[in-house]
Amino acid sequence: MSAVILFMAGIAAIAGWWLSQQRLTAKPWLEEGVIFDLREESGSSSQAAKIGLGVFLAVVGSLFALFISAYSMRMNMVDWRTLPVPALLWFNTGVLVLSSVALQWAYMAARRGDMDSVSVGLCTGGACAVTFLVGQLLAWRQLNAAGYFVASNPANSFFYLITAVHGLHLMGGLVALGRTIAKVWRGAEVAKVRASVELCAIYWHFLLLVWLVLLGLLTGWTDNFVDICRQLLS
Repeated sequence: MSAVILFMAGIAAIAGWWLSQQRLTAKPWLEEGVIFDLREESGSSSQAAKIGLGVFLAVVGSLFALFISAYSMRMNMVDWRTLPVPALLWFNTGVLVLSSVALQWAYMAARRGDMDSVSVGLCTGGACAVTFLVGQLLAWRQLNAAGYFVASNPANSFFYLITAVHGLHLMGGLVALGRTIAKVWRGAEVAKVRASVELCAIYWHFLLLVWLVLLGLLTGWTDNFVDICRQLLS
């Protein structure tokens, strides 16, 4: 439960900071020197998309928190046999970090108006994400070859379930990323793709954070971190 509380507290802190940056209480129609025209496409649609994404990420974060809670409780039972974590997961983690960095670079390039860099960043991020998914499938094959099947042990079932759900969310992000890349290739203006690039970057950062927490849980590092925190607070 401590790991769940830390995870949810981290998500809540990040979400609170992010929402505070969105000027949700701003009233642009009351600001002097600003012409507010409802007929023109303004940042309101972008703000609505960000808030929608924030709500979605909160739901996804709650889902993974439930998985973490169930994992933490189930691992204390006598029939639990710890699953060896494939070394390939560390490579996959590095690739996912590169994917997140590439999308952040694409967003920064979009703010500068550099469409060439935006295209390179988006394609690099997508390629790294696909590599991560392929690496996860290879890790599954390694475990199956070693005799660690889905139904042979509760630890195995949790590993496959958690990694599969995370992979499905990443695949969903690739759909949105692919649509953004298509807009860039069709020669869309920077202003029309900047919001999409930003949303993709935010989503990738979130999935990276979730994966790091899951990796810490699967390797046992999370429990050690919680113990250290308890010792510091005691």
